[in-house]
Amino acid sequence: MKGIENITRRIDQDAQAEIDAVLDKARSDAAEVTARYQAQADAQRRELTAKNEKAAAEREERLISAARMEARKVALAARQEMVDKAYDLALEKLCAMPEKTYVETVAQLLAQAAPNGQGEVILNPQVSAGMGPAIVERANALIGGGKLTLSKTAREIRGGFILKCGNVEVNGTFETLVRLQRTQNAGAVAKQLFPEA
Repeated sequence: MKGIENITRRIDQDAQAEIDAVLDKARSDAAEVTARYQAQADAQRRELTAKNEKAAAEREERLISAARMEARKVALAARQEMVDKAYDLALEKLCAMPEKTYVETVAQLLAQAAPNGQGEVILNPQVSAGMGPAIVERANALIGGGKLTLSKTAREIRGGFILKCGNVEVNGTFETLVRLQRTQNAGAVAKQLFPEA
């Protein structure tokens, strides 16, 4: 019986050795697979971290760019408002000229607007009632024998005149003259107001 026990023991030992070898190989394979997947996970983590850092930097750059653009828009709007105020002030000053200067200025504009020296001069109600005759008389003198007449009707304009020749009207109102100057000279006015810009 001792022979069978020796054989059984030997079979058990061989089986145990084979089991140990298979387990060692499985552990080795598992460690290799674990190391390979750990390396892949580390590479993916580094790649995702780099992508996230790049995306964060790009987002920060976009936000900074948007903030700068918004700041430029606000500054431009403020400058535009100041240019608007400058032209509004110019219109106010034109309308508030002393009487003698107002008469001479409007008369000269009328003389330029009426090359044939004829037409009906329309003013605002206050100027028409007050300085109207003096303006027309001075314009006729500047034209040299002009035949401009003061209209019996007035219009609600801030200053200047409307010259009516038949069905045609020449708009010489201060509002229109300032608006025309603005379209031509707004850039130069902005440079005067904001030389550093």
